[in-house]
Amino acid sequence: MKHESVETNAGLLIILTLAVISIGGLVEIVPLFYINDTIEEVEGVRPYTPLEQRGRDIYVREGCYTCHSQMVRPFRDEMLRYGHYSLAAESQYDHPFQWGSKRTGPDLARVGGKYSNEWQVQHLIDPQSLVPESIMPGYPWLATTPLDYSDIEGRMIALKRVGVPYSINRDEFEANVEHFGGETALMLDINRAEDNLIAQAQAGNYDGDPSFISEMDAIVAYLQVLGTMVDFNEYSEGYFAEFR
Repeated sequence: MKHESVETNAGLLIILTLAVISIGGLVEIVPLFYINDTIEEVEGVRPYTPLEQRGRDIYVREGCYTCHSQMVRPFRDEMLRYGHYSLAAESQYDHPFQWGSKRTGPDLARVGGKYSNEWQVQHLIDPQSLVPESIMPGYPWLATTPLDYSDIEGRMIALKRVGVPYSINRDEFEANVEHFGGETALMLDINRAEDNLIAQAQAGNYDGDPSFISEMDAIVAYLQVLGTMVDFNEYSEGYFAEFR
């Protein structure tokens, strides 16, 4: 069959197009019926603590996602620059996820622990003081704006309704103890949300000013946890391939 005869016959072209689309769809859909889960089974991934969650809210509010993605793709050049490619498990508690497709700035999926708290604070206040070629605007008000956490319990309850395993009763707390461990389960308890937020902010002193809890404390706490939950040294490359 000549290609010209396909292009000049509308009915045949439609039929062949539908056939190709159907085959492509089946190739992608059928394998899903033969795997138990599309999320990798890894240790360490947990929901964000109240302070980290407020930091994430500020990150979204300030539009950081418009210039920074949080998804290391499985390409050699990206893995050499950013580290192990991103796993679905790492974003399972994100609503919405921050994968992104545009990188005016570098990817932040593995930024946690890469720089000190002091570096992060200075970079947010005046990016050009650390990276002269940066076009990122400064966010100095984060360091002087008190963090509003009066509605943190409500925020956690809303996330709980979409599947994030925060606990609000004894049974849910015990389930988190079994799944995440006792220390983490305490941080995920909605009834202790404000106390946990204050305790983490004071212990971490992320903004370098212990006199009050600022929005800078929250966003730095969030940035410092990104990419730190999974110890990739415990897994072989072949292990993650089983979930694709």
